[in-house]
Amino acid sequence: MDYDVIVIGAGPAGASAAAEAARAGLRTALIERQRLPRHKTCGGGMPMVTGEILREFSPGAVVEAEVRYMRHTWRFSDPVFAAINPPGAERDISLWMVQRSLFDNAVTEHAVRSGAQLRDEMTVRQIEVLPGGVKVHAENSRTGASFQAAARHLIGADGANGISAKAAGLRQNRLLAIAMEVEHPHVWGTGHPELRRDTIHLEYGAVTRGYAWVFPKGDHLNVGAGVFRPRKTGGLGDPTVSRDLRSAIFGYLDMLQVPYAPEKMRFYAHPLPIWQGRERVSDPEGRILLAGDAAGLINPLFGDGILHAIKSGQIAARSIAEGCARDYTARIHAEFGDNFDAAFKLARFFYEWTGLVYRLGVKRETSTRTAARLLCGDALFTDVAGRAIRRLRRGMFGRANG
Repeated sequence: MDYDVIVIGAGPAGASAAAEAARAGLRTALIERQRLPRHKTCGGGMPMVTGEILREFSPGAVVEAEVRYMRHTWRFSDPVFAAINPPGAERDISLWMVQRSLFDNAVTEHAVRSGAQLRDEMTVRQIEVLPGGVKVHAENSRTGASFQAAARHLIGADGANGISAKAAGLRQNRLLAIAMEVEHPHVWGTGHPELRRDTIHLEYGAVTRGYAWVFPKGDHLNVGAGVFRPRKTGGLGDPTVSRDLRSAIFGYLDMLQVPYAPEKMRFYAHPLPIWQGRERVSDPEGRILLAGDAAGLINPLFGDGILHAIKSGQIAARSIAEGCARDYTARIHAEFGDNFDAAFKLARFFYEWTGLVYRLGVKRETSTRTAARLLCGDALFTDVAGRAIRRLRRGMFGRANG
């Protein structure tokens, strides 16, 4: 074998997997389709605990904003401005905002320093599944250069539509959320008074079965919207969905008093493979292991995925290093299953009754802190989802009889 493990995709899942595998002494190749650094469509928000998960690597150098407040709205009105760390909070937590181009490149450089061999600008054309491993065929579409290698294991971190899942015959029926965003230049100190570098904005009524957001970055705003409980007929090719998401983005810029020229804006749309229940994320022999978006590890309520991608990449690498690749699916279910199943139940309620949830849930004094704790892993959906749904149902019953 040329390698012990080949990793496809240099995003958070793949780069962290390659770093973990190389540190464990495995001969590791990391293949990335584009030349690094490259643009990656993503809001770029993650909990501060990411710095604790990425051992021997501090992502603080690429953090452009540290968020400590959330501003919630319903149809761009009825605002709630709340601190993530209210007085008396037991632990100080925050959310980090990064540009994925810089963050992914930094984690990849860390993987290379750990011993992984990077092959960027290489598109994987074929994966052959062999009795004792896999063989990968890739090429540089610009130069025509080719790369072929075999390995005992492959970690597929190549996203929602990657080749790895197809080669393994995994995740053939996926539940895809749809997101669209723009990176809009901004001068801090202009616009709405609460448009600040320490604040994220979340809008719940402008998108049916979804929400919109504004994330602060160094010199710009990431403004986006997503449908997180899509109907079976909706998708990226649905002109109605595209129109509604663009409308929400324009509405947010209007509300926040940010000037823009629609004809000059560049929109990025992408699918988000959200968790839909426990399913296999590795073949029975443990030759191909899926991580991050390829494994469907997007939180079904919030739509976040960076932290989960990093964790899954590390779990994949450790499973291989420990000779337990066949147990990878079980390990992923143990790490995410109960919590994401509970989040899935809450998401079904939230996106069906969003207005009610805003009035009875989001506007509660403790809700912003709870949401941040859920994002950071300080609280679990298994602990809060059932209680939240019961409270909301009581509110629905009370209003129906009021």
